[in-house]
Amino acid sequence: MPMLMLKDLPRYECLLEVVRRHPDLDPSACEAYLNLLRAGDEAYRRSESFFNEHNMSPGRFTLMMLLYDKIEGHPIPQTPADLADMAGVTRATITGLVDTLERDGLVTREHDSGDRRMMLIHLTPKGHSTLQDVLPGHFKQMAAQMAPLSEHERRTLVRLLNKIAGEPAAPHIEARHQSPVGSS
Repeated sequence: MPMLMLKDLPRYECLLEVVRRHPDLDPSACEAYLNLLRAGDEAYRRSESFFNEHNMSPGRFTLMMLLYDKIEGHPIPQTPADLADMAGVTRATITGLVDTLERDGLVTREHDSGDRRMMLIHLTPKGHSTLQDVLPGHFKQMAAQMAPLSEHERRTLVRLLNKIAGEPAAPHIEARHQSPVGSS
């Protein structure tokens, strides 16, 4: 669920005014943070709007993507516990998502043939087809949102966002865009 955000962020002068009362405040850090929140909220709002047009939610889409092998292009079953770990949510959240996806015929629950105590979640053919229908539009929507940025700016944004998140730069992104040795 998106956060409630101000449409118009406080002007920098307003932040400077607050510094007079709170000298330990860093106005440029606050300004950057508020802009980050606003951009994230807008990105989420646009994705949510796109998914709503396709009778889906971001959570349902994420769960279906976790059940889809992006390299091989076919469904892969997962346990609810594994799905919860991969999505960073509780098992109760996964149960609720699986319930609605199962109701709509997009996933099924089946006992693991190797361990009957374990339950596996499978993407159904209808679920696979739904993903195939939604993915191109989802990628186009993301690309449209990033269109104002050049390729270099996008790489810089990814690097900076990873830095804020405390993660190392993604080597596959950096390597993909580096020039071969000896070329200029």
